[in-house]
Amino acid sequence: MCNNHQKAINASDTPAFFAIDNYGFPEAGEHPADPPNYYPSYFTSERFQKLGYHVEELRGGFYWVTSGGYDAAFVVTDDDVIAIDAPPTIGENMLAAIEDVTDKPVTHVIYSHWHTDHIGAASVFGPNVETVAHEITKELLERFPDPNRPIPTLTFDKEHTLTVGGVTLELSYKGENHCPGNIFIYAPAQKVLTVIDIISPGSATFMHCDASQNITGWYQAQEQLLEFDFDFLVAGHHMKYGTPETVKASIEYFADVLDGAQAAVDRFSRSDALISILDGAGWDKVFVGTENWINSMANYATKYVLEKRSSNGQLWSERLAGATTQTKYHAYTVLESIRLERPRPNYRLRGENAPPFLT
Repeated sequence: MCNNHQKAINASDTPAFFAIDNYGFPEAGEHPADPPNYYPSYFTSERFQKLGYHVEELRGGFYWVTSGGYDAAFVVTDDDVIAIDAPPTIGENMLAAIEDVTDKPVTHVIYSHWHTDHIGAASVFGPNVETVAHEITKELLERFPDPNRPIPTLTFDKEHTLTVGGVTLELSYKGENHCPGNIFIYAPAQKVLTVIDIISPGSATFMHCDASQNITGWYQAQEQLLEFDFDFLVAGHHMKYGTPETVKASIEYFADVLDGAQAAVDRFSRSDALISILDGAGWDKVFVGTENWINSMANYATKYVLEKRSSNGQLWSERLAGATTQTKYHAYTVLESIRLERPRPNYRLRGENAPPFLT
């Protein structure tokens, strides 16, 4: 038996970063500071540092709650309170935020989608609330039960209007985007839109398009945000609520990611280019060659985005927080969505010495 097919993996976790040689991810090196206007004043306040949450009225009894990483919301009606999501990183601070502004009871909870990072503390509202969600969210929570994510008691398919205590919220489902069942929640009187995990205002968004499942649908959802007449967007992350301007900036950034990824696919995903890269690694190391192939495309797209001047003349690193660390992950995810979800321009033809095609 061969017992020396792999080198010993040396590891270090001093300082806190856990590093391994050859096979793992390196510690992030030199990166520019985030744009100076990205961090709001509450983030460094003594109160926030002590309590771990910030609550702010957007308009007409509609409140935004944030942990400085995760966002949720609630609406105070004439009679009671409607909560929207309950991230575990906010947890019981959702109750504290509500108690900061009203002593009315929470009678309704809306789930934006089924992911535990956004509704994994919904049990804090107790067993007697009406829980509203898309029918797919209910199906998923029945399939994968979690006592901290109670099963929805009211579901809908395409649209539902929820009116409680004189406040109206319009709920709609436009198809899978970040995940199946992710809904749009619109408060027309307050002009507040809540759509989670589609953009992250002021930042380049968490890696891999916020771990989204249907990237083509996720791109479509960005444009669908602009179909609403809103002044405020509760987006789920990160430091601040959104505005139409921050939505447009995110759309522009991810359009550049798509353009860069498409150019990378056109250049490196040709069958002849792939063979050349596999040749370079050696045919006894096909997966090494495959990694070089994917990384070449991701690097090409990343260079395109980070060196391109955006519409206001700034680099994206000067305009969006996290652009230099997150873009490579978005580039990989978007180029894979091009290869998996979007129409192919051609395919292999039969016969010897067939012309190149996109793999």
